[in-house]
Amino acid sequence: MASIRILVADDHSIVRRGLRALLETQAGWEICGEAATGAETILKAKRLKPDVIVMDISMPELDGLEATRQIHKEMPEIPVLILSMHESDELVRSILEAGARGYILKSDLDRNLFVAIRAVLGGRKTFVSAKVADIVLGGFMKTATTRARAFHQPSAPLTARQKEVVRLLAEGKINKEVADALGISTKTVEAHRAQIMRKLALRSFSDLVRYAVREKMVEV
Repeated sequence: MASIRILVADDHSIVRRGLRALLETQAGWEICGEAATGAETILKAKRLKPDVIVMDISMPELDGLEATRQIHKEMPEIPVLILSMHESDELVRSILEAGARGYILKSDLDRNLFVAIRAVLGGRKTFVSAKVADIVLGGFMKTATTRARAFHQPSAPLTARQKEVVRLLAEGKINKEVADALGISTKTVEAHRAQIMRKLALRSFSDLVRYAVREKMVEV
C-alpha cells in the first residue's frame, strides 16, 4: 500500500507514543501529527490533511464524539477511527452516527487497528470488529424484544372510552369525527390518542390499526 499519513489523537502522551510505535511498524505508514484535545485534533486535521485519524473517544475540550462530528462535517474525506475501552451498543451507534468510519476496542488494538485502517482507506464504508458487531447485534435484539413485549403487553389496560377511540380511529375516522361520535371535544380525543400510544408503546398510526385488528376491535 502507498504511504499513509496518520494523525493520532489521545490526551495521554504515553498512549500516543504507544500508538506511534505500533503504527510505524507498518512500511510506508507515518505519524504526521499528534493531538491531545478534540479541538486540537480538528485544527491539525485542517492543517495536515492526514489520510486517516485515529482518535480516543475521551478527550478534553471537545470529546472524540463531537470532534468526529465536526471533522465529518467539514472534512468528510478524512476517515476517523475511534478508540474506546467501553463495550456499549449505544456508544457504537452514536459514534457511527457522528460520522466515524470505525470503532475499535482498545483491548483489540493489536488485532484490529491495522485491518481497520486498510479497510477504510481501501474503500470500505465502515469497520467494526466481529466482537463489536456482536455487541451491536445484542443491543438491537434486546431493544426489539423490549418493544415487542411492550406492544403485546401494555403497561395498563385500556379504558372503555380509550377502546372506543381506538376502534373509531382504526375505522378511518379523523379526530373531529371521533369527537362528534362520542360527544367529546377534539382536544379530549387528541389526549386519549396520545395516552393510548404511550400505554401500548405504539410508534405510528399503522401500529394502532394493527393493534385494533389483532384485538378484533375492527373487522377486516
